[in-house]
Amino acid sequence: MPPSLTHALPAIQPEDAGARLFLFGVRQMGAHGLQDAAAAHAFITAFGKSFRRPLVLMRLLVQELSTASAQPIQIAPWCCRRMTGPEAALLGAVGHARHNRRAAAYLLADMLGVGDAGIAVGPLAAATAVAQAFADYGLPLEGAMSGASDEIWPGNVSPESFQPNP
Repeated sequence: MPPSLTHALPAIQPEDAGARLFLFGVRQMGAHGLQDAAAAHAFITAFGKSFRRPLVLMRLLVQELSTASAQPIQIAPWCCRRMTGPEAALLGAVGHARHNRRAAAYLLADMLGVGDAGIAVGPLAAATAVAQAFADYGLPLEGAMSGASDEIWPGNVSPESFQPNP
């Protein structure tokens, strides 16, 4: 029996504009390179004159993920209304990065296949910077994946079960 669509693309894309822009940037840069013009145009449209900081930090995040990953990171086409597991985990990690770094680190380590959250320091720093830039310019990413963690984290483990940083 072939795997179902919900197996390959387990999470529905959030309705949040910031989350959609983030996901579009990741997909475009992941598929077409860090200098992708469509991603840059989307950031210019969303952030106006303040587009540089979020765009450069998004490029940094994609580069850090590429460097740190021990396995391929599956991404869906930009037009897909559903997300792959790694995309949903990344969006969840960025959503937690500013207020619950421990949960973000575990999500990133799991997505990257590195096993140890301490190895994901570079991607975690980049994810935190991206989350801060999006929040500073009016598109916060916190809560973008609310309700979707059950689709990504089977069983009794979820990012919400980790205590926030003191």
